[in-house]
Amino acid sequence: MSRVHKRKVKHLQPFLKWAGGKRQLLPILRNYFPTTFDTYYEPFVGAGAVLFDLAPKTAIINDVNEQLVNVYRSIKTDVDALLHLLDEHTLNHNKDYYYKVREWDRIDKIYTMTNIERAARILYLNKTCFNGLYRVNSKGQFNVPFGKYKLPNIVNEKVLRSVNTYLNQHQVTITNDDFAETVSDAKKGDFVYFDPPYVPINRTSSFTGYSKTGFGMDEQERLRDVFINLAERGCHIILSNSYTPYIRELYRDFRIETVQASRIINSKGNSRGKIFEAVILFDGNN
Repeated sequence: MSRVHKRKVKHLQPFLKWAGGKRQLLPILRNYFPTTFDTYYEPFVGAGAVLFDLAPKTAIINDVNEQLVNVYRSIKTDVDALLHLLDEHTLNHNKDYYYKVREWDRIDKIYTMTNIERAARILYLNKTCFNGLYRVNSKGQFNVPFGKYKLPNIVNEKVLRSVNTYLNQHQVTITNDDFAETVSDAKKGDFVYFDPPYVPINRTSSFTGYSKTGFGMDEQERLRDVFINLAERGCHIILSNSYTPYIRELYRDFRIETVQASRIINSKGNSRGKIFEAVILFDGNN
C-alpha cells in the first residue's frame, strides 16, 4: 500500500511545461489526497505534477498524446542518450535551427528517427517554443512558433535523472491508451486522478491542441460514466475540470469543490490570471 509522502523526492518534478499542469494547485489538491492507497492511476498524466508529488510505489500512468508518452518511456529507458541529444540541440540552438527541427514532422523525418531522438526533439521544442506550449494542428504537426528566450533551460539534467530514478525504482506502467481502458482494472483501495482537457469556459478559451483528436462533450460524458463506475467499485477519485454549469450538472451527485487557479499558458499576457476550477471528489471509504 502506498502512502502520501510529506517529504518530496529531491528534484522530482515536471520535466516540461504543459497546458493545464497542476503544479501551482498542488497545495490545494493535497488536501484531498487519500492518506493511503494501493495502485495510483492517472489517465491524463500530462506533465506529471501530481504523479511526482505523490511518488507512489505502484502507478499506471497514461496519456493520449503518443509523443508525450514516448518522452516518459525514453527518460525511463535511456536518460543518458536523451541528455546527450539535448546537449546537441543546445549547441545548435537558434531561430533557424528551431524551425528546422519543428519541420521534421512535416517532411516525415520523425518516422525515420529513434524513440530517443523523437523524445529529445519534443523536449527541445517545448523548452524553446513560444510560451512553452505544446500544440499540434489537425495533421498532428507541431505548430508553435519560436520563443524568444535568452537562455532557455534545454538540459535540466537533475530533474531528468530524478525522473529516471523514480520510474525505474518503482512499479510505474506507462501506457498510450484510452482513459477508460487505463482504469479498467482499478478496484477498491486504488486512487484515480483525472485531469482531462477542460470544458471551455467561453468561446475563446478552448484549447484542443494536445492531440489531433480533440476532447469533445461526448468524451466528457463518457468520462463521467467512467467516474460513476469507479465510484461503484469503491475507488478514491479526484477529477479536475472547469467550473462551469455543464460540469456541475454532469457531476451533480458528487462532492464538488471550487478552487482558484492561475492561467499560466495563454498567447496574450493580459489574458493570464485567476480562474475558477472544479474539483470533483469521491471518497472510496464511504
